[in-house]
Order: sequence, then structure tokens, then C-alpha cells
Amino acid sequence: MSMRNKSSSELTPIGTILGNLLKTYRSDASGSLNKILACWNAAVGDAVAQNAQPAAIKDQHLIVHVSSSPWIQELQFLKQDLILKLNQALNEERIQTITFKIGPL
Repeated sequence: MSMRNKSSSELTPIGTILGNLLKTYRSDASGSLNKILACWNAAVGDAVAQNAQPAAIKDQHLIVHVSSSPWIQELQFLKQDLILKLNQALNEERIQTITFKIGPL
């Protein structure tokens, strides 16, 4: 069957396909990343929030995308304080470790 014969109603938008793939391979069944995103700015402060954003969580390990190498260095010094503040904002011991890496904010 040729792709030209398919009507537009039979085609699936690429955004839907990618969204389904992300749900499958980056499952966040408990909604933890959404909870972290909701409290991030208030918990970490404006300066950090402008240069770092949560990207993923796996078990109790949070991955944070950061704007630059100097910010990664700064956040390494603040890591334990950030974990404490985020867990307090979440009202649970959800995060035990954080990894910082350069990535899209």
C-alpha cells in the first residue's frame, strides 16, 4: 500500500508519537517530576531556577539540566541544601541524589 493513498485522517501527528514514546520510556507513574517542577522555583530560588531545571527522575535520583559548567560547579556545592529544600517542599523524602548536566532548560 502506498503512503500517498492514506488520507490525512489516518495519519498520526509526530507529536503524539513522540509523546507516547516518552511516556513509555520515561515513565513517571507517580507524577514525581511534575511535583518537583511545581515546587522547583520556590524551593531553589530565582537565580538557580533561571540556570537549572529538573529534567528527569528515576527512583530517588533527580537529573537536573544546567545552563553552563560554572553553574554545575556552583550547584555541586549547594547539592545537599537543594535536596533538603526540595524534600521539604515535597513533604517527603523523595530525592536522595542529584546529577547536574548541561542541557536544555
